[in-house]
Amino acid sequence: MSNANEIPYKIYLEESEMPTQWYNVRADMTKKPAPILNPGTLQPVTLQELSGIFCEELAKQELDDTTAYFDIPTEIRDFYKMYRPSPLVRAYCLEKKLDTPAHIYYKFEGNNTSGSHKLNSAIAQVYYAKRQGLKGVTTETGAGQWGTALSMACSYFDLDCQVYMVKVSYEQKPFRREVMRTYGAKVTPSPSMDTEIGRKINAEFPGTTGSLGCAISEAVEAAVTQDGYRYVLGSVLAQVLLHQSIIGLETQTALQKYGIKADTIIGCAGGGSNLGGLISPFAGEMLRGENQYELIAVEPASCPSLTRGVYAYDFCDTGKVCPLAKMYTLGSGFIPSANHAGGLRYHGMSSIVSELYDQGLITARSVEQTRVFEAATTFARVEGILPAPESSHAIRVAIDEALKCKETGEAKNIVFGLTGTGYFDMVAYQKFNDGEMSDYIPTDADLQKALASLPKV
Repeated sequence: MSNANEIPYKIYLEESEMPTQWYNVRADMTKKPAPILNPGTLQPVTLQELSGIFCEELAKQELDDTTAYFDIPTEIRDFYKMYRPSPLVRAYCLEKKLDTPAHIYYKFEGNNTSGSHKLNSAIAQVYYAKRQGLKGVTTETGAGQWGTALSMACSYFDLDCQVYMVKVSYEQKPFRREVMRTYGAKVTPSPSMDTEIGRKINAEFPGTTGSLGCAISEAVEAAVTQDGYRYVLGSVLAQVLLHQSIIGLETQTALQKYGIKADTIIGCAGGGSNLGGLISPFAGEMLRGENQYELIAVEPASCPSLTRGVYAYDFCDTGKVCPLAKMYTLGSGFIPSANHAGGLRYHGMSSIVSELYDQGLITARSVEQTRVFEAATTFARVEGILPAPESSHAIRVAIDEALKCKETGEAKNIVFGLTGTGYFDMVAYQKFNDGEMSDYIPTDADLQKALASLPKV
């Protein structure tokens, strides 16, 4: 193992070391995630049915749980080269600030205009849409990272891009909204009055600030009612975790380059794209009996699907038009409090992440948003990067783990995903700095109300 002092601040990979294949962790899982179901028949969704919503190649990736590696098309790899490989950074200044014997590393995915890891899957999904000859794509976005990434990808391939943005984020994050529009996307606050489902949700929940589940419903309706359009999604789906595995694969290679064995790997968890992309290759090692790691999912206390949800089949959207997925869920009708500024607002969790969690390969923690922003502020002041609120959930637990090492004297290698920058999230930072940010933790009664609507499968 390398001497810690020999490790540079930033571990860069050569362009030739960038992965040429995505990794599908399902191939190494003896117990696979449960199949997604047609909500009408309650039977596993077929390729033909799924291809009516998604691009055909993406539908194939979604249903394939046996192929371990998928070749990354040359056109996608050429686009990746504009910002990949991304660096693995040794957080020396944070270690010094915490006075910890732990070695802290973060995989930085914020070095592209979209500001997050979302571009890894956006460019792949738009590539397949273009290859299929489609006119455009529809999607939802919460904090706006996915919508920003998708608008960039659509601009690159000259496809129409329609984004339904959660209303509270549309109002709180105007700059990210304007980046999407600059790249040519049409951005609509959700729930809107433009779709049948949007009008229904507005009637049922007057004055609602929206949720990802609402926005998904509207985006799906928009896709299936327009010729030449398909729906694309930035998290949760198996195809998205497949594309995001490039994060974990590069992290593996960078660690191996300097003989570093990670002990603890931490990712924020909303729908699962960041967490799943980072940990999948390491979970694969565990599944194959090659190594052991502590894998930690960090979610907001105000939207705690893993730590307080139930593992059951549920609708992926509030309008109940999407397939059913078996996942840890708070109920498709769950809408986080409007005071929740930290992102990660989805009511459920990726079926892959959910199954790995259920098997005990992953642990989960929930954290309050004021503690998240405390960690974000500490990190910004010593490491020089203003982190996205979502990523800051992982920073919070990385700091907590490093402080435990200070107490025990253990020199653990802690790795976390810094998958976004916070430069468009200044309203949230302002609330924190002004002392106006509060924590909201749903009561058991709140959760039971949303869970009461779970489908009977």
